[in-house]
Amino acid sequence: MRSRDLRLLPLAAAVWCVALFCVLVPGVAWGSAAIGGVAAVSFLCVLVWRRRGHGRRIDGGGLLVVALAAGAAVAMSAGFASPARDRIAEWDGRVVEVLADVTSSASVGQDGRLWFEAVSVGVGPPGKTAPLSAPVRIGIDPADGFDLGARIRVTGEAAATDAGERSALVLFGGDAEVIAPASGVFGAAAALRLAFIERSLRLPDPGAGLLPGLAVGDTRAVTDALTDDMRTSGLSHLTAVSGANCAIVVGAVFWLTALCGGGRMLRVVLAATALAGFVVLVTPEPSVIRAAVMAGVAMLTVLLGRPSAGAGMLSLCAVVILLADPWLAATPGFALSVVASGALILLAPPLSRGMTRWMPGPVALAIAVPLAAQLACGPIIALFAEQQSLIGIAANLLAAPAAPVATVIGLLACLAAPIPPLADLLTASAWLPAAWIATTASTTAQLPIAQLLLPAGIASALLVLLVSASLAAVLIGRRGTSSPRIARAIVLARQGAAGVLIVVLSLAGAHLVLSGPLATSTAPDGWSIAACDVGQGDALLVRSAGQVALIDTGPEPGPLSECLASLGVQRIDLLVLSHFDLDHVGGTAAVEGKVGTVLHGPTAEPADQRLIDDLAAAGARLAPASAGLRGVLGSAAWRVLWPLRDSAAFPPGNDASVVIDFAGGEVPRSLFLGDLSAEPQRMLMRSVRLGAYTVVKVAHHGSADQDAGLYDAAQATAAIFSAGADNDYGHPREETLDLLGATGAHLLRTDTQGRILLGIRDGRLQVWTERDP
Repeated sequence: MRSRDLRLLPLAAAVWCVALFCVLVPGVAWGSAAIGGVAAVSFLCVLVWRRRGHGRRIDGGGLLVVALAAGAAVAMSAGFASPARDRIAEWDGRVVEVLADVTSSASVGQDGRLWFEAVSVGVGPPGKTAPLSAPVRIGIDPADGFDLGARIRVTGEAAATDAGERSALVLFGGDAEVIAPASGVFGAAAALRLAFIERSLRLPDPGAGLLPGLAVGDTRAVTDALTDDMRTSGLSHLTAVSGANCAIVVGAVFWLTALCGGGRMLRVVLAATALAGFVVLVTPEPSVIRAAVMAGVAMLTVLLGRPSAGAGMLSLCAVVILLADPWLAATPGFALSVVASGALILLAPPLSRGMTRWMPGPVALAIAVPLAAQLACGPIIALFAEQQSLIGIAANLLAAPAAPVATVIGLLACLAAPIPPLADLLTASAWLPAAWIATTASTTAQLPIAQLLLPAGIASALLVLLVSASLAAVLIGRRGTSSPRIARAIVLARQGAAGVLIVVLSLAGAHLVLSGPLATSTAPDGWSIAACDVGQGDALLVRSAGQVALIDTGPEPGPLSECLASLGVQRIDLLVLSHFDLDHVGGTAAVEGKVGTVLHGPTAEPADQRLIDDLAAAGARLAPASAGLRGVLGSAAWRVLWPLRDSAAFPPGNDASVVIDFAGGEVPRSLFLGDLSAEPQRMLMRSVRLGAYTVVKVAHHGSADQDAGLYDAAQATAAIFSAGADNDYGHPREETLDLLGATGAHLLRTDTQGRILLGIRDGRLQVWTERDP
């Protein structure tokens, strides 16, 4: 077997580290460039002197010189870009007009805005822009639409980004004015995409909204529920114009050309041409170009029978991309592209060979490709996201036969737009595999072991890395070696890896049993109020006579689903959405289709209305909340205390949160304050006679903006703080903890105690917590 050429990997790693340093630590770029340049020249002189004076070579000396020079070059690239970025960041917090060229496709964000990347041409106060070029991210009204290459004018509130982010400024805009639409090849590609999307959306679901994402990367028609299912099942890369899409295009053209008798050079040329056309068609934004380069290199090295050169080619591509844009070094997408492509080149072949001990070669290869990508990308995902897909490999195997068919036929349908009958036929043909993928995602995402939730960060990344490395070591198997010492070390390493997997599988099995068949055994029967541990957000349950109310849904569906399962809650009779911030409604997908009545606060954004409309479409009855509204839950009574009907004093948001209380029916008299700040708390005190409460859910996760008079009046026996561990806001604040402690309340915190349950037994309040604080 030909050995891999890994000599350029240190070069890529060094350049990546320098790029990270320069973009994360502002102001060091030119100093780093000077140090790297001087070091490169000095070491080059030493090499020449050693070679001429002594006839000796320094092993790896040439590579070190190249690495130093490349590091200096990437630092210079960051240095040249920094002044413009600094100038545009000075508009932070001000209303600004931006004239910009669109450089990416658009997608609807969680705030309902249409978000896209652009490069500014002019920036300034409204009506007075001055020339300035820097990368920006713009959010506008979703009713507007345009394509890559268009020049637009947007006015909105600007916010400077943190160090390391690729965009130097974020603009929260309103309407966008198109100064010049996309033209030339970009305009033609936009027309083809639009025609294909319109044809796709005339087809039924599932599959209609997903097809444009699979073929041309346009995900605007994909529902939020399907997006969550694709992410949970590990299939979201199929709609992100990732390396998988690009690899499908390269592989399909390469195979078809070979089938027609084309030589190797013709196959390479046609595959590269097709890949370039695909990039233009799906909009050549930086992420697409990056994925195309990485996947193209990886696929061609494999298809040409030169996998030994793949790592070197990939390293050079990474270096060139970082030289062009050093800020990519800090983006998860770039890391995932590089690592996934590297896994295809370096890890998939030995995994496939190792698994042939138990299965036929073609099956082993089919499993090895998604497995290698997941093992390599898992630690990176754990750095930035809480979700780890546990059924990604199985879901990818099920979707694998359909993905290339949907992509290739969808692309042909897009290109056939000038011939409507042919385009209709191809679009309908591509719908079937797209529907298969959508069904696969929805089905696998509902499995009890679909995903694992870990707190994002270095600790989780190291844990995932350990498990991934252990699994790879066991599957790859023993490699032949002539050294007994190395052979013994390999055996010991495999035994250690097997031990790690046994421990992990044992813990996973125990967790599966406790969160599945025995889920409710971990919760006492007598609870009537539950505060779910959903991170930095609210999700609280009230239960009376078999009926359940849920007050807010937390930031993500996963933690809420686990909490509901552990408490045996399958239906929500009353869902209270206090307001529409993400930390209060982000997990709503977990209860969609399981809700009787939705009691909601005032809406402000189109996304707010879409959320409650989706709940209504799934069978829920909608009821806008305002002070004075009353009802029953089982044998308990509830009433809405805030917001006041038709009040203009407090706009939708925190200060117009729905405040609700419950009493009776074995439910402790309880008050849930949403995210009210001190001023509306004082207004609430003047408009309602509160009296004493047994339980109070402290407003806004225990922020410092509280009214002491309200809590003095409530005289709570227990005060619940719903906050995430080590959150960035410092919630709950020490002064608020002191404030509630001074009233005599027993302090309960989800960030330190996990899930909290309360109930009444023999006339006394009982409290159960998941862990000791």
